[in-house]
Amino acid sequence: MTPERESGTRERTPVGATAATRHRTPRLDQPRPPRRRYLPEWDPEAFGVMSEKIARFLGTGRFIVWMTVVIILWVLWNVTVPMALRFDQYPFIFLTLALSLQASYAAPLILLAQNRQDDRDRVNLEQDRKQNERSIADTEYLTREIAALRTGLGEVATRDWMRSELQDLLKELEDRQGRSDRVVFPAERSERSPGRDTDDR
Repeated sequence: MTPERESGTRERTPVGATAATRHRTPRLDQPRPPRRRYLPEWDPEAFGVMSEKIARFLGTGRFIVWMTVVIILWVLWNVTVPMALRFDQYPFIFLTLALSLQASYAAPLILLAQNRQDDRDRVNLEQDRKQNERSIADTEYLTREIAALRTGLGEVATRDWMRSELQDLLKELEDRQGRSDRVVFPAERSERSPGRDTDDR
């Protein structure tokens, strides 16, 4: 009985649900293996830079001049050369197809360049807004500091106020000195009339 039970328990542990889930769940301490991708990969930043270069070139006068020259040469070649050498006869279907293909590629490239420019403008606008907020906060701080300095300077003695106070003190001293010259103090009276004091005694 015991060996059969032991063999049964040995067979049940690897076949159990816990063992199956252990092998199925990925381990969290190890990175996943890279997936196989069937679509082509590209760098969006490099593609955006290339689209901006193409859009800038499409918006220049040089592109218009070169496109006009190519179209004129195309039409002249297919009108003047012998029939055997013409590759696009009078309705110019191939030229129309080439121009429509160029327009179909140019429009998304221009839109992509505009979207990238809008993103840059949004970032610049956000930075300008933050810079304006910082400058407004600095201006308010400086305004408060200047107001505090002005209130502090209102209580400080200025040069003109000190000069006027000193002039007032000087006038007061001169007045007192003039009064002292006019009034004879008792000490001076005793010095001036010593005989009267002796006579009184």
